[in-house]
Amino acid sequence: MVHDHTDNNAQMFNQGGGGGGHWEIEEEISLEVQGRHGGSWAASAVAEVEEECLYVGVGKSETSMEALSWTLKHLITSSSTMVYLIHVFPEIKHIPNPLGIGMIPKNQVSAEQIESFEAQERAKRRQLLSKFLQLCSSSQVKVDTILIESDTVAKAILELNAILDIQNLVIGTNKSRKSKSRKGNNGTAEQILQNVPERCRVRIICEGKEVNQQMLTMMSSPSPLVATPNSNDRNDNHQIQTPMPMKEDQDHNQNGSVSCNCFKPMFK
Repeated sequence: MVHDHTDNNAQMFNQGGGGGGHWEIEEEISLEVQGRHGGSWAASAVAEVEEECLYVGVGKSETSMEALSWTLKHLITSSSTMVYLIHVFPEIKHIPNPLGIGMIPKNQVSAEQIESFEAQERAKRRQLLSKFLQLCSSSQVKVDTILIESDTVAKAILELNAILDIQNLVIGTNKSRKSKSRKGNNGTAEQILQNVPERCRVRIICEGKEVNQQMLTMMSSPSPLVATPNSNDRNDNHQIQTPMPMKEDQDHNQNGSVSCNCFKPMFK
């Protein structure tokens, strides 16, 4: 169900203009979405066809499978519920050097070499998405895929939301403290939560559990520095200094059963 030149069941979105341009749909037969070049795309009729639509972000991270599993367990309300797997993959700007050394800009190679590399990437996407499709199939849930070519995951999903008027979105995260980029920007999940329309219900799944926005903010905040008392303080107070508890224990005490330290989005 992954879109390529021979399979038309998936929706393929190509974000033009280096992440800030219009959206183009390469090829779509089973699900039609109409739009205008240079303008906003009209809302898809997809949501009108199905009784309920759920959108789940999927990628290489194992958190994607956790998010989908959670969705299938908690959000499927009837046999008519439709699950759409959103996969954002980066724009191809470089391809392997034909000489076998490093990568080179794709404008320096032939069209045949570019097509060969793109075919390899499509095959990798099919293999990646097959496990998610298989899980939905084994759960007897209808599923389709939406592929977006973009270098900015959060922006791609937000613009997709504007096109399809998404009501239910599920994103997986992990507990590593990498929710913020090296430039100090908010992570993907936070960007989506801060900018998504109110009518869209976003669920963030960490280690198989749903986390709310307050917990997400706590997880993405740096840990405060703990001051170590000097020997004079210990002598004056006649207190025995006990070791600080582990971060996992602190989070458990503060947040109940959820002990996620931080998150990293699952896309790509």
